[in-house]
Amino acid sequence: MAWTLCTAPLGYNNAWRNYAKSMNSINMRKLWLLFAQSTTVALGVLFIIALFKPDLLGWQRQQPGLTIQQAPQPAANAVSVSASFAPAAQKVIPSVVNVFTQQKVRTPAHPALQDPIFRYFFGDRLDERPREVSNLGSGVIVSSNGYILTNHHVVAAADEIQVALANGQTLPARVVGADPETDLAVLKIEAGDLPAITFAQLDSLKVGDWVLAVGNPFGVGQTVTAGIVSALGRTHLGINTFENFIQTDAAINPGNSGGALVDVSGHLVGVNSAIYSRTGGSQGIGFAIPVSIARQIMEQIIKSGSVTRGWVGIEVQDITPELAESFNLKNVDGALIAGVLKGGPADAGGIRPGDILLAVNGNKVSNSASLLNLIAALKPGDVTRLTVARKQQSLDLKIQVGRRPLQRTLEPALEPEALEPELN
Repeated sequence: MAWTLCTAPLGYNNAWRNYAKSMNSINMRKLWLLFAQSTTVALGVLFIIALFKPDLLGWQRQQPGLTIQQAPQPAANAVSVSASFAPAAQKVIPSVVNVFTQQKVRTPAHPALQDPIFRYFFGDRLDERPREVSNLGSGVIVSSNGYILTNHHVVAAADEIQVALANGQTLPARVVGADPETDLAVLKIEAGDLPAITFAQLDSLKVGDWVLAVGNPFGVGQTVTAGIVSALGRTHLGINTFENFIQTDAAINPGNSGGALVDVSGHLVGVNSAIYSRTGGSQGIGFAIPVSIARQIMEQIIKSGSVTRGWVGIEVQDITPELAESFNLKNVDGALIAGVLKGGPADAGGIRPGDILLAVNGNKVSNSASLLNLIAALKPGDVTRLTVARKQQSLDLKIQVGRRPLQRTLEPALEPEALEPELN
């Protein structure tokens, strides 16, 4: 019996091995493809969750390189825009009064009625009878014994003055004195224990500070408006002779004149005086006399009934760039002496037209308005030193200060350009 070996041929074995290797390779590619797809899907889901629901992952998105500057906590006494002005208003309202004046005005009769024939038959019966004109304004109680600060134009030429207190009491008032050149006046009422206002520190006000205007606009009654200080030291407005106004956008209207401009602590920083308006109402530009000037004028009036100012008898004008170039000046500081009153203090001291006035007792003169204030602050009879530039030379001249004469009151209707030059 023959035995047969169960062995495959050599070619068959090689084919089987190649088939097995190819199957293994296909399986590995499938597994790798499945892994890659699963990973892609997982990363996609993770990206979507991180983008729209980061809190599910406990992540917080941060901007790289972003730094936030956090303002510090405000001080305890700081006032924010949202803070109430009620405490300041309640403090100042009792110190602000309403001022009512009466004036008898006789209107001239029609020119035709002045004809002698009419007068022969009708006499004076056709003449216009005097009529009473009322005016209203505001004032500030500055002393508990009855002194009140207001504007000169509120009480000018008044035959009768009545003051209404915040508690409703009405009292007659008399004029202690007035200063038309700063538009200030002091009244006196016979009363005691009045709520006097508190004056702010001199020069404590800054541009951008909050202020309140308190007065009686249009006669509607005590009113408080708020705004900020828009500018300081406003001059050349043609309102007063001596100007150094606080400009504010707190609403000021007719009737507010003489009222209080106070800071957020209820302290007096100015006396409301004028508005810039084309319609007669507030347009966001009001002017107040600073408390530094108001207090100085008030104290002089209460002490002597009038205001005394220095005077040297010169007419000045600002130095324009063209004038500076013609005089070979390096800048426009100072004031040009345009005229000198013959026989006046400046003439006797050697001041000449064409001189450039640079300083008064060492205090720099920046323009004609500053010079006017510096000279007015001098005491009549004292000897002052004026520094002038003349033909490229600096000279110190000694001048004996005179007393400034009373200036005529100019009608408000006149334009500043129409005013005559004034001697300082």
